[in-house]
Amino acid sequence: MIKITHKLFAKWWQLLESLQVEEIAAKQVFNQLVAAYSSPGRYYHTLEHIQHVLDTIDTFKHQMQDFSAVQFAAWFHDVIYDTQAQDNEQQSASYAAEFLKHLGLSDRIITKTTSLILNTKHHQAEPDDFDAQVLLDADLAILGSNPQHYRQYALLIRQEYAWLADTEFLTGRKQVLQQFLHRDRIYLTQLMFWKLESTARKNLKAELMWIEQISESIQ
Repeated sequence: MIKITHKLFAKWWQLLESLQVEEIAAKQVFNQLVAAYSSPGRYYHTLEHIQHVLDTIDTFKHQMQDFSAVQFAAWFHDVIYDTQAQDNEQQSASYAAEFLKHLGLSDRIITKTTSLILNTKHHQAEPDDFDAQVLLDADLAILGSNPQHYRQYALLIRQEYAWLADTEFLTGRKQVLQQFLHRDRIYLTQLMFWKLESTARKNLKAELMWIEQISESIQ
């Protein structure tokens, strides 16, 4: 935990320092983010997820129009995460706006950041919005991981919905997986599509088969 926090603060401070934010203020907001992503009930949507998203975004650093806003969106997109709520993205966007304003950042950055966060609700982006496409692909990069890593991710998601009975959770999870599989493509950028699309679809189909088996066993 200490190692990842140290690494993430270095990345956070690099971003804030480039925008001439005072280090004390930067540390205060960083501590708030760490507390949010370390709160009880989180198993997948943790600091490790944020690090993975940020690392993936770095791949596209020199291709984006507003790298800073995409980074901020990555940091804040799951800062509010309640599996029993329907407005996490809106709440996270509002949270981001409040804290970025506190840091003295421009209205342009704040507006772009909140817009990007709201795109994560339905994981859809306009064809000409490359920045949003990068953020969404980075957020879904886990789907194209190796099968063992993907299975661990699926189990962590189940833990976050521990309040749901198996039948309810499996029904909802099945719908989510099918929605992604019915898309023409899961990944919007060409690089991520080329690297992960095939593996992601195999992982989703494998989880669907597993859900079918579990559903039959508990009927």
